[in-house]
Amino acid sequence: MPCRPHVRRVFRHQTRPRFSASLFVSLLVAVASSGWPTLSADDPDVEQVVLDLRHADVVKFDAKAFVLDANDVVDRMVAARFEVDAPWPGITIEADQLWGHVDGACDWSGFQQVQLDLVNESGHPASIQLRIDSGPDDNIVSVTHSLDLASGATGTLVFPLKRQVPEHLQGKLFGMRAAPAMIADKAANHVDQIRKLILFMNHPDQPTSVRIGTWRLVGRYHENQWWDPNKNPFPMIDALGQYVHRDWPGKLRSESDLLERRRTEQIELGQHPGPDNWNRFGGFATGPQLKATGRFRVEKFQNRWWLVDPLGKLFWSNGIDCVHGGNATTPIDDREFYFADLPEPESPLAQFYSSASWAPHGYYQDKGRYRTFNFTAANLHRKYGSDWKKTFAAITHQRLRSWGINTIANWSDADIYRRKQTPYVVTVTSGDARIQGSDGYWGKFPDPFDPRFAQQTLKHVQSKQNDIRSEWCIGVFVDNELAWGDETSLAIATVMSPSDQPAKEAFRDDLIAKYESVDKLNAAWQSDYASWQDWMRRTDKPSETHAEADLKAFYSRIAEQYFDVCRDAVKTTSPSTLYLGCRFAWSNDRAVTAAAISCDVIGFNRYAYSVADDSLPQGVDRPAIIGEFHFGALDRGLFHTGLRATENQDARARAYQDYLTGALRHPNYVGAHWFQYGDQAATGRGDGENYQIGFLDVCDSPYPEMVEASRQLSSQMYSLRLDP
Repeated sequence: MPCRPHVRRVFRHQTRPRFSASLFVSLLVAVASSGWPTLSADDPDVEQVVLDLRHADVVKFDAKAFVLDANDVVDRMVAARFEVDAPWPGITIEADQLWGHVDGACDWSGFQQVQLDLVNESGHPASIQLRIDSGPDDNIVSVTHSLDLASGATGTLVFPLKRQVPEHLQGKLFGMRAAPAMIADKAANHVDQIRKLILFMNHPDQPTSVRIGTWRLVGRYHENQWWDPNKNPFPMIDALGQYVHRDWPGKLRSESDLLERRRTEQIELGQHPGPDNWNRFGGFATGPQLKATGRFRVEKFQNRWWLVDPLGKLFWSNGIDCVHGGNATTPIDDREFYFADLPEPESPLAQFYSSASWAPHGYYQDKGRYRTFNFTAANLHRKYGSDWKKTFAAITHQRLRSWGINTIANWSDADIYRRKQTPYVVTVTSGDARIQGSDGYWGKFPDPFDPRFAQQTLKHVQSKQNDIRSEWCIGVFVDNELAWGDETSLAIATVMSPSDQPAKEAFRDDLIAKYESVDKLNAAWQSDYASWQDWMRRTDKPSETHAEADLKAFYSRIAEQYFDVCRDAVKTTSPSTLYLGCRFAWSNDRAVTAAAISCDVIGFNRYAYSVADDSLPQGVDRPAIIGEFHFGALDRGLFHTGLRATENQDARARAYQDYLTGALRHPNYVGAHWFQYGDQAATGRGDGENYQIGFLDVCDSPYPEMVEASRQLSSQMYSLRLDP
């Protein structure tokens, strides 16, 4: 089951950061007819309101935190510099300096998003944050979005203005990360009461030079763009799982359209059999011949890390996650009124009702088991008949080859990859022993010192030994997106755990070996432990300042022990299979350095617009692989773009190509895997995710823009890697 942190990019800021600057900025309000276009300031058809804040005294000036040079203006973009002396250097723009302000607030309810153009003029990547505060004075809501920019890159920070749930829909839109009409129950602005905009960086570790461009309000917003206000909005999902109240290119009108799509796709696939310079594994058939071992391995070739396929050919893993027939499975309980024409109990499609309990977040969390319906599988049954699983598996391999995809990636159906036509990765979970003082988005961190951890991890790996030992298996991921925190977090969590925590016993033994007596520990930590037994018993947080060196040292021990145990489980089961790490979503240099010791390839889930300037910790030169990335748009009937938004399908396809091009040119990356094969349900999965992130829609129709982009990229994939 796919598990990823999805709210980490959109969050409420609980503590007001310290900002200061003098300000030069122009606010351009651009009114568009519909959609999310990026409007040109020179377009004669665009109504514009320009406000020059060059001389406005918006915030106090503090050169140590943020410097903005009002005299350095190029193409209407002003030079700025974020310093490292403050935790959140940046600028605050109060409502009374913004367009449309009345009594200290702005009404931006007529627009869909805020845009800001930025250029990173630094020699390193930068993540720029935009926070918007809104609402009544006694209930301010803070929502933040970010833009990751490679060195020298230009980009637009896009901030969707999500709406609070209106009164007439209170209690009716739930179980989804985003709802129609840009309504959201979390991370939503009071769009009629915008109080301030805050542009900042979060604890930058080096000075960052950025050029700040024009602020824009973009996209005319009307609720009736999403549904007829004179009609009941429910039901809002048709029998095929599509949104009822909007049309878009490719939307199906009837079940018979499914059969026509099947016929036309078969013709199209026959015309595009796949790259002609690939061997049966998807390796570079016409490229250099390296040592063939009969298994996938890694090798540094011409100063770049590569995978090498079983035949000894260079291989770059271009993959897709969640290759299965259940991507648009959605909870039904309490929301039956959302859906039109759900199957009757005696219908052949009733087999696609099921129940689930996985809900780590959202409406269904802690509600026990809930009923679901699998719209993807129901449509596959309609399209391919009762033997749909076999047909779907066959066409999936044909599609992947045609599209230039050579890897079935994480969370995929074993019955599909066991056909041994496309290389694949295997994922397992480690043992369930946990550090009780820890926490994280997906749960507590493992305790690798607990003997049960090693035993259970080995058992989990061995349960998939036949798949892992196959020549078609690239490697094994163990775990997904653990909460690694900062470089002291896991050690602090250990100290705050109960006395029977095995990791705490290991930490105590390390401290005894170093300090001998608890008095010496107290002197170093500025603590007051009565004895080592008292140290074990107590769960209060140690001083991060005085205990920092010991906390960091034990953090490294935890990380190294964790990766050692997981590596040993993989290598005991299959010595020649690659261990691909834990799929870092959050990481720090200490954790990644530990991974580099034990992992054959270090796995990262990297939701960004570019990875071209990614770097490993100093002194680490190991192969790395991207386990997840994606882009989405709101022009195909879904309500959420996923973690990286684009304007439309064409922009999504361009972003896909740009991302992979950066990864291919990076000396360490040996692959990148798109998340995911099919769109999620419009009404969300168990944790509410309802992202437009598929190569396929809910009706099993490929997005032509993505397919064409993938084919173009794959046709030059190996030449880009060899000669960047």
